[in-house]
Amino acid sequence: MNDISGSTVAELMVQSGVPFGTSGVRGLADAMTDKLCHAYATAFLQYLRQIGEFSDGDSVAIAGDLRESTPRIISACATAVRDCGGEVVYCGKVPTPALALHAMGNAMPSIMVTGSHIPADRNGIKFYRPHGEVLKSDEAGIVSQRVTVDPARFGNDGSLLAPVDLPEVTDVVPAYIHRYVEHFGADALEGLTVGIYQHTAVGRDVLARAVAALGGTAVPFGRETVFVPVDTEAIRGEDIALAAEWAAANKVDAIISTDGDSDRPLVADAQGVWLRGDVVGLLCARAVGADVAVTPVSSNTVLEVSGAVPKVVRTRIGSPYVIAAMMEAAEADPAACVCGYEANGGFLLGSAVGALAALPTRDALLPIVAVVQAAKDKPIADVVAELPPRYTFSDRVADFPQAHSAALIALLSSGAEDEQLARIARLFGEIAGFPTAIDKTDGYRMSFADGAVIHFRPSGNAPELRCYTEAESEAKARDLNERALAHVLADVVPEAVSLEKAAEKTD
Repeated sequence: MNDISGSTVAELMVQSGVPFGTSGVRGLADAMTDKLCHAYATAFLQYLRQIGEFSDGDSVAIAGDLRESTPRIISACATAVRDCGGEVVYCGKVPTPALALHAMGNAMPSIMVTGSHIPADRNGIKFYRPHGEVLKSDEAGIVSQRVTVDPARFGNDGSLLAPVDLPEVTDVVPAYIHRYVEHFGADALEGLTVGIYQHTAVGRDVLARAVAALGGTAVPFGRETVFVPVDTEAIRGEDIALAAEWAAANKVDAIISTDGDSDRPLVADAQGVWLRGDVVGLLCARAVGADVAVTPVSSNTVLEVSGAVPKVVRTRIGSPYVIAAMMEAAEADPAACVCGYEANGGFLLGSAVGALAALPTRDALLPIVAVVQAAKDKPIADVVAELPPRYTFSDRVADFPQAHSAALIALLSSGAEDEQLARIARLFGEIAGFPTAIDKTDGYRMSFADGAVIHFRPSGNAPELRCYTEAESEAKARDLNERALAHVLADVVPEAVSLEKAAEKTD
């Protein structure tokens, strides 16, 4: 990766193995050299200059998470900002939504260095335009940028040769917390004791400050120094056990946490049982009085079944798709309260609500406060129990050839809809019953007469096949997932691959 000058981002992605995808960049920290990160940040700013959203002298806000590799990547990005003629506003180690709130409020681009929930040996960079996330429609413009890097700045290993002096930290946390105190009130959590699973989330102390500012009592647990990859959509077994232990040993009304960059929430009830992110999202949508809720096809259908929101829009998986659909909904009905959420719980506010200005990027604090506040009237477990019984379970097959995923989807989706339904009945009837609907928004999603759902989705950037299942009980959703994946691996994929090979011979 020594020869970067004159390369496009598309070429650098191939050379480095560090892809530019949804909202930004992710890869192995060792592969994300200072030179490469400088190049990607440069491409982002060059693109903004092209579309009239960045010029010489403009400020760019930068922040990061608590990973070991984050400080050097921040330095590389800050150097790129200065080399592009910009001024660095350094916001320190803060939650992504706190950075976004400050940057959007001041109409400046921003860069967040974080790998979110992925393992500690990896990292990432999220890019924000002055008024929101980089969307899928922006990717082509960034990836096509040709960048020039001064080789004298970097060593043979791609590291910056000279230390970088960052400006004094601009503290964006008070405004972020005040946003929720102003909306919910300083007594919103009065009388509640809230456990905080701190691990290595960048917002771990922000959560404690927010609980106190809202009148609650914060009790911190599990603070770590070595990075912990907490995924709010696939909660680790040890985190399930820890929450139950903390709840048993302490009288709490809830336990809260976030992922690494604190834009995705975790909420547990008084017994330490973690709520699914899409349930947290539904409860928050209901709390803000949403007229339209946008969520990916992988989110639980309890949203529709409950009738909590008048209009539901389903999208492909990924916040850029959710944001794009939110923008369309708001444009179609400017008076509507539009929100979005993902299966990981990240909540996006597309319209102003009360004292809350719109914040169309994933946020953890809004859904946390909305759900925990309800515990003043009744236990969170009771609030969840009042929802229709719909449960989701997800799993994946790692090291699954992408060619096999393509063959599977091709088999399932071939022919007219009645042919597809007949094929589904043949392949999955014994497992899930009579098929009634198909959704090909993202992968292949099958609904059945008894309410069961089986959704296969090949990973877009890894050799993995993901399977989401839904049923009226957690045990049934898990069992359905196990049986569906086992059947696909043993019977359906071999059939799909065999048919594909036969078609190739015919051609």
